[in-house]
Amino acid sequence: METQNTLDFNRIADAIGYIQDNFKQQPNLDEIAEKVHLSPFHFQRMFTEWAGVSPKKFLQYISIEHAKKLLKEEKATLSQTSHETGFSGTSRLHDLFMNIEGMTPAEYKNGGKNLSINYSFAESPFGNILVASTSKGICHLMFADEEEMAFEVLRSQFPNATFHQKLDLIQQNALFIFTHDWEKLSQIKLHLKGTEFQLKVWETLMKIPSGKLSTYGQIARKIDRPKASRAVGTAIGDNPVAYLIPCHRVIQSTGTFGQYHWGSNRKTAMIGWEMAHSHSN
Repeated sequence: METQNTLDFNRIADAIGYIQDNFKQQPNLDEIAEKVHLSPFHFQRMFTEWAGVSPKKFLQYISIEHAKKLLKEEKATLSQTSHETGFSGTSRLHDLFMNIEGMTPAEYKNGGKNLSINYSFAESPFGNILVASTSKGICHLMFADEEEMAFEVLRSQFPNATFHQKLDLIQQNALFIFTHDWEKLSQIKLHLKGTEFQLKVWETLMKIPSGKLSTYGQIARKIDRPKASRAVGTAIGDNPVAYLIPCHRVIQSTGTFGQYHWGSNRKTAMIGWEMAHSHSN
C-alpha cells in the first residue's frame, strides 16, 4: 500500500520526467502542474516543501548543462575534488561517517547462513524504502515501490539467513541521513557482501560529496584501474545499499545522467534534491 509520501514523490518524479523529456521547450509551471493533475499553486507548494526550493530553481540544478558544468570544473581525481569541497558543518560527507566491513568468505559463499537480519520499511524523500541490518551494520537498502517484491530481492541476496521484520537502532541511525538531522547521526557502518573489487568501488563512491557528480571513468582512475570503466559500471549497478552508497552521483562523461537501478526519474530527483540542499547550506 502506497503511503502519502510515496504518492507525492511519484507525482514529483513524474513532473521531473516530463521536464527531462521536454527540456528544450522549457515548460512553465502551469504546463508541468497540468501533467501531474495538480493546480499550479498546489504543485508549487508541494514541490517546494519536498525540495526546499521552487520548481524553477530546482530545474537549474538538474539540467544537463549544469551537469556538464560540474564535470568540467571538477578536478582530475575524486581525491582532489573531495579536498576542494570542504568537510565542515552541514556539508559533512559520506566518507566522514560511513565505513564498510566486508562479510567473511564463509558468509559470502554460504548465502548468509548463521546471519540474523532485521529489516523494516520506511519513508524517504524519494519514496518507500526497505532497510536491512545485521549486528555489524546495514547490509541492504533499496527503494520498495512494492514491499513484497523488495523483500524477495533481499531474501535472494541472503537465501540462508534468518529474517526478522524489526526496526533496530542501526537502521534508525542510518535513516537520519534522509532528514539531514546529522546532529543525531552516529557513524554508519555497512556490512556488505561483495568482491574485493566491488568493495573498493563502493568505498570510492562514498567519497563523492553530496551535491557533486562524477563519471565512471573518474571512478576507474581513482581505484587505479583506468581501463576498467565497464567493470566499474557493473560494480556500481550491483550496489546493495541505495543512497548511502551514492551510485546516483555517477553520470556519463557526456553530462547526461543515464540510467539508474531504481528509475532514471528517481536518480534525477536525488541529484537535484542534493544540489538544492547543498546550495542552501
